[in-house]
Amino acid sequence: MTGESVETVIRIAGIINESIVDGPGIRMVVFAQGCKHKCPGCHNPETHDFESGTWMTIDAILQQAKQNPLLDGLTFSGGEPFEQAEAFAELARKARQLNLDIVTYTGYTYEFIIEHGAEHKGWKALLDGTDILIDGRYEADKRNLLLKFRGSENQRMIDVKRSKEENRVITIE
Repeated sequence: MTGESVETVIRIAGIINESIVDGPGIRMVVFAQGCKHKCPGCHNPETHDFESGTWMTIDAILQQAKQNPLLDGLTFSGGEPFEQAEAFAELARKARQLNLDIVTYTGYTYEFIIEHGAEHKGWKALLDGTDILIDGRYEADKRNLLLKFRGSENQRMIDVKRSKEENRVITIE
């Protein structure tokens, strides 16, 4: 990480260059490294440790995205993207300049992010840079394999822009 500012690098667990199960269309998935939630039954438990993973520059991630002209957008998964909110917000901002949309998975609820956004650097910017937020911790007892882009029934797909405009949660089915 020498010579890089915190805002220009992200600690990632990995990248999937093409996915059709992590949001609408063809997506590149960036997995954040580090998660405080540690949900029992988590699909990605190797992403929980904050000291594991690899540092990658935002520009390197975007270069990788540019290699696929079929991409509809980027998906931020984890781990927990909101633990590195400033960096993911910057990645979202730059991805939008490439006409890519943003899906962000988080163990936090939309309401919690709105209520506590001012207390956490980058939370508001990351939420503002997100088109679809898939919120809520994974709950193994609510697992449902028939859900679109989600693992458990408590998780919601939220249209962030409409939710902010209408000052209420607008879900997408």
